[in-house]
Amino acid sequence: MKNQVVNLTESFKHELIDFARDLVRIKSYSGHEEEAIKFIAAKMENLGYDQVNIDSMGNVTGRIGSGEKSIMFDSHIDTVEVKDENEWEHPPFSGKIENGYLHGRGAVDMKAAAAASIYAAAAAKKLALDAGKTIYVTCTVHEEDCDGENLKHLFKELAIKPDYFITCEPSGNKIVTGHKGKAQVSIKTRGISAHGSAPEKGRNAIYEMADIISRVERANRELQKKEGLKRTLVMSQITSQSVSLNAVPFECEAHLDRRTVPGESEADIKTEMDRLVEGKDADWNIYEIRRKSWTGMKVFYRPFHLAWEIDSTHELSGFCRQAYQEYFNSKPKYDYWDFSTNAVTPVSMGIPTIGFGPGEYKLAHCRNEKCAVKEVFDAAAFYTLLIDKITAGLD
Repeated sequence: MKNQVVNLTESFKHELIDFARDLVRIKSYSGHEEEAIKFIAAKMENLGYDQVNIDSMGNVTGRIGSGEKSIMFDSHIDTVEVKDENEWEHPPFSGKIENGYLHGRGAVDMKAAAAASIYAAAAAKKLALDAGKTIYVTCTVHEEDCDGENLKHLFKELAIKPDYFITCEPSGNKIVTGHKGKAQVSIKTRGISAHGSAPEKGRNAIYEMADIISRVERANRELQKKEGLKRTLVMSQITSQSVSLNAVPFECEAHLDRRTVPGESEADIKTEMDRLVEGKDADWNIYEIRRKSWTGMKVFYRPFHLAWEIDSTHELSGFCRQAYQEYFNSKPKYDYWDFSTNAVTPVSMGIPTIGFGPGEYKLAHCRNEKCAVKEVFDAAAFYTLLIDKITAGLD
């Protein structure tokens, strides 16, 4: 099967890379993905997908086949903004290809992967690998702000629950077995307003926060001493409220970012947060993010997800190993992501999940973002072979 997949992928290589380049050329910041989503939907239809749907949140889902076993490949199509365009080596939306790399915002995170998965499913159909299977390719919106909310909505609206899920986030084409959890927390301290000329008549909410700041720093140092994967706690933002610049602040708010590892529970994190505010006139809550999708849908997100890791003995792990060994002719290379992805939703639903995608993830969100063209081609071939490994009717 490898030779057939390689030959077919080679035949549309230039078309695949041109499509990835065209996607990079479309500016698709979170909440403004309409042009990119409609462009992708048209491409899916042109490639002969059996069904293409844009849901009410604005995600696009392409389906090939209608068999009993189903696999989904997901890529978010939104990107972070560019605020230093004049500092880029190549214009960030030029989609320039030079020295074997596709340059531009979203090349790594993650339009190259989207292109690879879209063409892989089409290749699987041409090779009749969709027999007994249903292949879904999703390109989702608003991941940068609200990871997983897009799929939560998509699964519900389309009544989809795939048997296997591949998040195509950049991994340098290594098999990623999981990623850390994330808790974004807001801590508020309360004070009493008073005139700046008589601070003794009030209580300063910033000073009330001062001890908490020190506790956060100490807590992070203690986390660094723990064995295994690195846990982190960062105070990322702090603001205060006062009636004027010459008044004692009556409220202070700080935002924390806590990255968790497998084995840490929701109760562990809540206990940790309780200790940070203990004895202070303060409380904490999971931060609430409110956004609006390009379709006008209101999106509400509470970023609190536990870490996850798939078992090496799971059948999906086995399928990935087989596809990797067949295509790359070597033992698989593995990784584990520090960052959160859309995978939080399928994992929470008990759907077996693995990551694999082209591009070095350390280049995501960076100036001069770029993705190796060969990795895009290789990812498309790997995805196609992976579809082949998923046997219809396997228990």
